[in-house]
Amino acid sequence: MLLGIDLCSFFVSVGGWGSIQVYFLSQEPNLNVVKLSHKLEYACRVLAQLARTHGHERLAHIDELAEAEKIPANYLVQILNELRNAGLIVSKRGKQGGYALARAPKRIRLNEIVTAVDSDLLERTFDDQGHSGERVASIWSDIGVEFEKKISAYTLEAFIVEDSSSMYYI
Repeated sequence: MLLGIDLCSFFVSVGGWGSIQVYFLSQEPNLNVVKLSHKLEYACRVLAQLARTHGHERLAHIDELAEAEKIPANYLVQILNELRNAGLIVSKRGKQGGYALARAPKRIRLNEIVTAVDSDLLERTFDDQGHSGERVASIWSDIGVEFEKKISAYTLEAFIVEDSSSMYYI
C-alpha cells in the first residue's frame, strides 16, 4: 500500500509459441496486458528453444532456431548477438558452429534477458515536477520495483515447452 493506493499485482504468462504476456491485476475483474517488444518476445522464445537442448553436445543452428520459433533469421542474428554479449549464450563459428546456453536454464533469470535486449523496460525515469509529479513518480517507481522483483523470480526453465511428440503412452 502506497499513500493509500493499493499497488496492483501482476503475473507473467507464457502462452502458445512461447509468447509472453504480463497481466496486471486490480480490484476490477479486467485483466490488462502490457505490450512487450517483439525483440524481447523473440529473445525469450529463442532462449526457450536453446533451453530444450541444454546439456546436449550439439549446437543449434540459426536456421533451425528461426524455423522452430518462426522468427526472421536476419532479425534473430541481432538478438543472438545481444544475448551472447550479455553472457547468456555462447556461439561457435563454422560448419560445426551454432548456439547454446552459457549456463543451465534454471540459472538464467528473466530480468537478465530483459536487461540484455530491452533494458528500457526496466528504466524508471519520471519527472517529479509540478503539483502531482512527485506522487506520480513515486507510484510508478514502486510499481517498477515490484515488476523487477517479479521478473527476477522467473527463470528460463519456466519457458521450456516440452515436445509432445517425445511422450510415451502405455
